[in-house]
Parts: sequence; C-alpha cells; structure tokens
Amino acid sequence: MSSSTVAPGPQSSRIQQFYALTKPRVVSLIVFTAVIGMFLATPGMVPVDILFAATLGIALVAGAAAAVNCLVEQKIDALMTRTQFRPLPRGQITPQETLVFAGIVGGIGLALLYNWVNALTMWLTLATFVGYAIIYTVILKPMTPQNIVIGGASGAMPPVLGWAAVTGEVTSQALTLFLIIFAWTPPHFWALALYRKHEYAKAGVPMLPVTHGDQFTRLHVLLYTIILLACSALPFVTRLSGMPYLVAAMLLGAVFLYYAVKIHTDYSDDLARRTFRYSILYLTLLFAALLIDHYLQLLF
Repeated sequence: MSSSTVAPGPQSSRIQQFYALTKPRVVSLIVFTAVIGMFLATPGMVPVDILFAATLGIALVAGAAAAVNCLVEQKIDALMTRTQFRPLPRGQITPQETLVFAGIVGGIGLALLYNWVNALTMWLTLATFVGYAIIYTVILKPMTPQNIVIGGASGAMPPVLGWAAVTGEVTSQALTLFLIIFAWTPPHFWALALYRKHEYAKAGVPMLPVTHGDQFTRLHVLLYTIILLACSALPFVTRLSGMPYLVAAMLLGAVFLYYAVKIHTDYSDDLARRTFRYSILYLTLLFAALLIDHYLQLLF
C-alpha cells in the first residue's frame, strides 16, 4: 500500500521525526483494512480487548516495517521529490537510531499480538513484516519491474491478519479480502510510477514504466483494473457480503475502470495523479461498504 508521506519540517521535534518514519498515512490504511477484517470475521461485536490489542499490534509492526523501508531506501528517497524530506535523507535521524526504533516498536507489536491476541496472528504479522521490509524492499524492488505484483502479497495481508485475530484461523473468505488488495496494488502503484517515471529512473529503480515504457504500463493498469473488478465481486459470490456491497463495489469499480481506460487511451500526468488518488479512496470506500453491508445483513 502507498500514499504520500508526512514530511516533518526542519524544526520538527524528535517525536515527529520518528513518527514520520512509520509512514502514518500508509499505516492508517493498513490498520483500517485490518480492522474491517476483524469485524467481518464475526457476526457480532469484536471483543474489545482483541480489537484494541490486535489494532495496536498490527499498527506497531507495520510502522516498524515502514521504518526499515525508509532505512533501506534512504539514498533512493533523497533523489525523489516526494520522499526527499523524510527524516533519514535530511539527516534528522541516523540509520542506527532507525534500526533500534524499528526493533523496539516491532518487538512491542509482536509481543502484544502473541500475548493478547493469538500466536497465528503474531506469526502472520511477522511474515508480513519480512515480506515487506526484506523480500520486497531489499530483494524485489531493485531487481524486477514485477516488484509490485510479487511484493503486493505482503500489502494485501492486513484484512487476513484481522480475520485471524478474531477467529484464530485463515478461511477462504479471508483470502477473498486478500485478493482484492493484491489485485488493487499494481494499478495503484503503476499510476504513481507513470507520472514519477523520471524520478524512478534517476534513482535506478526498475519500475515498469522505466523498464517497459509508458504504453506497456498503461495497458497493464487497465488489465489489472479489470482483474480488480472481478476480485471485488468475490465477497458477494462467497456470501461474505450481500447485494448492497455488490452495488457499491460495481459503482466504485466503474469509476476506477473509467480512469484506467482513460490512462490507456488518453494519458496525461494529471490523469495519472488523479487515478492514484482515487485508488486510495476506492479501497477505503470498498472496505467501508463491506463493513456497512455486514451489519445490514445482521439487521435484515
């Protein structure tokens, strides 16, 4: 998952600088989808202790993974306009401080999950951390233009973590939520990569527009958006959700598809920016629709 990073100013406090390392806007979307996964996993209310411990634990580990990502990519971040004001490129925080911070925050998060939620959620969250901070950031991102597709698995895990926190298992319905985010990630990131292509090229990151060109990337934005629309219908097909969700999913998906078609046929950087921003709104509203539909089913 991706969004703009909160950039602390030159006079920001140490707390603000460490907070910025956790990419709070990205983490907020991660936590949001994890919480939705918790509520969808039970017909009633999520136990308050589980809700609190799981939400905090997942948020802390996600923040630690983001800090490791900032540590590994500090040289790349310094070359890109949208990331050059992060604390590490500005020299506000040292790599050693970042590593200690990530270890403490991540360790507390894993301990919370293990002691107050369940072992499965802790292990799945640890695997997600490794998938994002190590496999995606260290190995895939600098190596292959398919980094977003393969590495998207870790970004798609939050609702599964939430589901496991409540039920202690991973079911096929939880995996439908995984598939939605997994299919959403490529068009979301590639819309960004299209209008930031020159910055990625300057930083030596082999994003798809850099290695295969704009036309190839624009086609794949469209193809993956079509796949996303199909995946978004799966909660209805598996009876996790009802007709209100399906209607919302198709309406939201139609707008996303419109953007994807326009990117393919009539590209502009401004259009790619609007598509990237809409993709974040799309995922937020889609999961909100899942939650609303879930409780509507209980009422009626």
